[in-house]
Amino acid sequence: MSDVSYEYAGPQAGSGRGGTARITLTNGDRGNPLTPEVAADLIAAVLRAKADGARIIVLGATGRFFSVGGDLSGFGSAEDPEALLLELAEGAHRFVTELVRCDAIVVSAVQGTAAGIGLPIAAAADVVLAAEGARFGLAYAKVGLSPDGGGSLLTHTLGLHTTLRLALLGDMLTAAEAQAAGLVARVVPPEDLDAAVDAVVETLLAASPDGLAASKRLIREAAEAAPETALRREALSISRLGGSPNGREGVAAFLGKRAPRFDC
Repeated sequence: MSDVSYEYAGPQAGSGRGGTARITLTNGDRGNPLTPEVAADLIAAVLRAKADGARIIVLGATGRFFSVGGDLSGFGSAEDPEALLLELAEGAHRFVTELVRCDAIVVSAVQGTAAGIGLPIAAAADVVLAAEGARFGLAYAKVGLSPDGGGSLLTHTLGLHTTLRLALLGDMLTAAEAQAAGLVARVVPPEDLDAAVDAVVETLLAASPDGLAASKRLIREAAEAAPETALRREALSISRLGGSPNGREGVAAFLGKRAPRFDC
């Protein structure tokens, strides 16, 4: 059973002037962890949205977490964690690239914590909405890994030192802090998040699709010169670290609920 759902509402599919596609992470009981299979389902969903001619893509999740990040239990039991991490990173990076490059305006609705790869995936949206209890962080340092999913591209949104703080110290941003840093557009009470998403979608649907697509393209091209290059560097880095002794120790320590003993 897929951990990703897809729904489309609007004009007839394929018309080129479509409505809204909703892509939702549905494994909320486990915190919506990312695996290569989930990444493949996310790619399939965004390609389906493009084929349906969706003007808006809403990325959301069920449960208490938007996403806890990569599935560390899978990494810990993998015979070749380096290959598994590379597969996951490359899949997630293709999904992020599809979101960034598509003409549809992407809105993410973050109802809980977005950690690890969950943060850059949420941040790949053009408009990020968050519930008041949402938190954002890069948890890689705690398990001996480096960012993926576009974590390094957060420097364009959060700035150099805020991104370094999240990556190096493992700090978390509250929804209000993420808004102040420029990542989140609006923060609302949890019970109002769906209504806030609907209001933003209505605003976007009332605008010229050509104008929105052109604006997105121009602004992203100016802000993110060659993101594919940065994403490729991330994939190679996290896969190498995942196969290293410290990477294996970090994941094992996390799964064993103990402090890691890194080889310094």
